Amino acid sequence: MNATVISSALVGVEPRPVKVEAHVGGGGKPVFIVVGLPDAAVREAKERVRAAFASAGQTFPNRRVVVNLSPADLPKVGSAYDLPIALGVLAAAYPEFHGVTDVVALGELGLDGSIKPARGGLGAALVAKRLGKRCLLPLQSAAETAGRDDLGVEAVSTLAQAVAVAMGNQPGERVDVPEVATVDVPDLADVRGQPLARRALEVAAAGGHHLLLVGPPGAGKTMMARSLPGLLPPLEGDESHEVALAWAAAGLHRPDPTLPPFRSPHHSASLAALIGGGSGVPVPGEVVLGHRGVLFLDELGEFPPQLLDALRAPVEDGSVVVARQGASVEFPCRAQVVAATNPCPCGFEGDRIKPCICGEAATSRYRRRFSGPLLDRLDVQVRVPRLRISELTGPRGETSGVVAQRVATARRRQREMRGRLNRDLGRGDLDGLEWTAGADRALRDAAERNGLTARGWDRVRKIARTIADLAQVDAVDDAHIEEATMLRDARL
Repeated sequence: MNATVISSALVGVEPRPVKVEAHVGGGGKPVFIVVGLPDAAVREAKERVRAAFASAGQTFPNRRVVVNLSPADLPKVGSAYDLPIALGVLAAAYPEFHGVTDVVALGELGLDGSIKPARGGLGAALVAKRLGKRCLLPLQSAAETAGRDDLGVEAVSTLAQAVAVAMGNQPGERVDVPEVATVDVPDLADVRGQPLARRALEVAAAGGHHLLLVGPPGAGKTMMARSLPGLLPPLEGDESHEVALAWAAAGLHRPDPTLPPFRSPHHSASLAALIGGGSGVPVPGEVVLGHRGVLFLDELGEFPPQLLDALRAPVEDGSVVVARQGASVEFPCRAQVVAATNPCPCGFEGDRIKPCICGEAATSRYRRRFSGPLLDRLDVQVRVPRLRISELTGPRGETSGVVAQRVATARRRQREMRGRLNRDLGRGDLDGLEWTAGADRALRDAAERNGLTARGWDRVRKIARTIADLAQVDAVDDAHIEEATMLRDARL
């Protein structure tokens, strides 16, 4: 007989249904075959399923058993197909259990019949919702869907329990909302002085703009970058689930699903680690794991130029396509890029106390590592100078909570009036915004004075619009243009 149970696979961050087709019978000696591009972990499911059958009090059929994972051209990775394989074989071997097929299932089987967590629980639940089916998940995987009663998830701990729940003989276990782990985010109040850089950080947070901080060692660049997630609104609803799917595709668990992610890859990272890659179905890289959050590139000058240039398209488009032999997938990567760098190899060019020891040739070579097209895509660019003693011993500045309120108000205003963040406005959107005559003159003067490119022209307009939103005014005026120009003048 034949039976089919639906499971799921993450292709990029898109959950797709996988049909687990089981056939029991036919001629030949007893054998258990799994086909459909399985990896080693999927092929080893045969032994786990046999042992789990015995532990659940079921007799494994002493006949020819063939399991096909469809679509057959999609690589199947991991142990998550154990549970649907077991349910499919049970239904195909024994007609009285055919009711177990009306579910979407995911989970790894232990030899004692227990069901262990597997990555992709949220994706399986979304597939089940689209198909109008219930979803059976291990208890820990079901926790990914806590708070979403519309997904119809039922948690199970053993194969015997899964069979009973799938047959409708008993309900699944209760899924409690997991406790959120505490994530330490530096408070902006700990950053002393630096009024221009603090303002740049607030403007960048309000409009979702990319940010470049240039200054000597110890000026506070890294601390400001690490405080940025605390200025951004919490992730909710679809945004939180988008990030959860991206992390699940990489096999990672987010400690706090409401906090925008913060990723800080080392400059020695490979291209695949930064963008995404791997054999078979590609997995996300750091720029994808920073989706809806922050991608911090510390010591930007130490990154290989080819690695930085590979970021140009993802930064601009908000998505990246990674092609491998197994599949070609598109990952979302609408991360806010924050980069920090020294102005020269020794780090002290322009410093008021310590002189720069780099020669002109060394500084020139250092700056050639930053391509013009990449710098042009970093909207806000400011200098972060050495702190004075009076600033180090002075009072604390505004806390992250105070600044976050202004950021939230500005973002809410953008979404209500324009339907998106200012970072995502196109040229047509910008042309249709309200500008005063003074703003138009100031922008033309700034373009001539600073030699703005067409992209730079639009970047200044976006930043000015964000400054106006922070001030809660409808029309951009010349003061907003002047500040936007000042926030794009790091002189690197």
